[in-house]
Amino acid sequence: MSHLYLWVKALHIIFVASWFAGLFYQPRLFVNLAMVPSDSQAERERLLLMADKLQRFATLLMVVALVTGLVLWLGFGLWRGPGNGWLHAKLTLVLAVIGYHHWNRRILRSFEARENRRSHRWFRVYNECSVLLFAAIVVLVVVKPF
Repeated sequence: MSHLYLWVKALHIIFVASWFAGLFYQPRLFVNLAMVPSDSQAERERLLLMADKLQRFATLLMVVALVTGLVLWLGFGLWRGPGNGWLHAKLTLVLAVIGYHHWNRRILRSFEARENRRSHRWFRVYNECSVLLFAAIVVLVVVKPF
């Protein structure tokens, strides 16, 4: 294993973990936004600002995580060889995470437009989706069950 491979892998792990930190926290902001009383404009604006900044930062982290992942996958030939079923499953889940990330953006825009109709309870459940995706990806990468 080359040192370059190990550096790229380390960077990939750092940026994936950082991206997921944003994915873990942003839906929690949605819970809080869904609970803001209609007469509390300052609180609403503060939460929207936080959610928007987090969305932008998480997007930057996502891009770097995806680029380093592509370098690992294509640049170091991780796609070659038998027994890579786990990698295909992981890539499918990565597509789901990208979709989740973009759905967060869409939800944020609905809050900004005052069009959200979901309850804080719905967002509490939605908040767990990123945890489940993260856990499944980690298990696939570490255990490589197929």
